[in-house]
Amino acid sequence: MPKIKINDINLFYEIKGQGEPVLFLHGLGSSTIDWEYQIPYFAKDYQTITVDIRGHGQSDKPSTAYSIALFADDISKFIKSPAISANKVNIVGISMGGMLALQLAASYPELVKSIVALNSLADFTLKNLSDKYQYFKRILIVKLVGMHKMGEIIASRLLPGEEFAEIREVFANRWARNNKKAYLNSMAAIVNWTLEDSLDKITCPTLILTADQDYTPIDKKQALAKAIKNAKLVIIANSRHATPIDQKDNFNATVDKFIKGVNQNA
Repeated sequence: MPKIKINDINLFYEIKGQGEPVLFLHGLGSSTIDWEYQIPYFAKDYQTITVDIRGHGQSDKPSTAYSIALFADDISKFIKSPAISANKVNIVGISMGGMLALQLAASYPELVKSIVALNSLADFTLKNLSDKYQYFKRILIVKLVGMHKMGEIIASRLLPGEEFAEIREVFANRWARNNKKAYLNSMAAIVNWTLEDSLDKITCPTLILTADQDYTPIDKKQALAKAIKNAKLVIIANSRHATPIDQKDNFNATVDKFIKGVNQNA
């Protein structure tokens, strides 16, 4: 199980396949294992790189405060490390991982060839009472009933329907492995993070990918795509927040087509 020391912590990572490097960045409470429907597909044509973000999976979980900027610093140094033999990488990020992809493209453009930001935004400030209620409600659930129950609740929202019954159980069991303190620290890293004033710094080819039934409305993703110079928006139908699971074939084909197009035009 390969690990690398970055910023005095150990980050777990896996590399499979050969070719154009594609770095996959997971969402809040997730880990490298949750790209299980993507890696076998992409490793046939690409060098696939997965990494557990600080506080997640098999990476270290220091009790200090986290931030998206700190996550980005970790990953930028990981990209520059001997573990990855490439000058630039294509980045695919979901939710929090999409925020991180945007942050990396804005702060470390020399390391980023292209980005796919799935079901993500460039601003997560709590703007009203409803936003604050949802945030503190999640904190309360975690503290009072624990991570497994939180996983069950999230899984029921992301993957409704009998066809996903087995996957929901797997999801909840994986969620239960989260370190509670690290999970709450990661939530705090997201809240009130914004990149809206720096979107003009993102110049690489960008795909804003959204499910038609994601948490956040499509018009916010449309506005994000318009704010980034070389961005386009693609909507995936019949999908919720967990698009790499509930529409894995469509997601894989869409991302594959985008990355191939980037490299053909490079």
